[in-house]
Amino acid sequence: MCYPAGEFRVGGQDVKLGDLVVAGIQEPIGFWMSASQFEYWKHTHLTVDVVDGRGGGFSLESPEGKRFLIRSRLFTEQEWSILENQEVPTGAY
Repeated sequence: MCYPAGEFRVGGQDVKLGDLVVAGIQEPIGFWMSASQFEYWKHTHLTVDVVDGRGGGFSLESPEGKRFLIRSRLFTEQEWSILENQEVPTGAY
């Protein structure tokens, strides 16, 4: 789900995966997931795309005729060896 700025409350254990850079928007948009989701996905490279289609529920992009599409692949052994010991940013920082 995509929320307007200031309307998503980040929990202390939520994990920040990165920032989305969107044309026409000055500030990057944080991309977060719960700690339990992160445990499942931490070995995976995620790419967030915006495509034509019907968005989900109350997500910000719904009225625009757009939706988010997440593409995934496992990290390579080389990528994982770099990432596995890095500190993971959480909502507690």
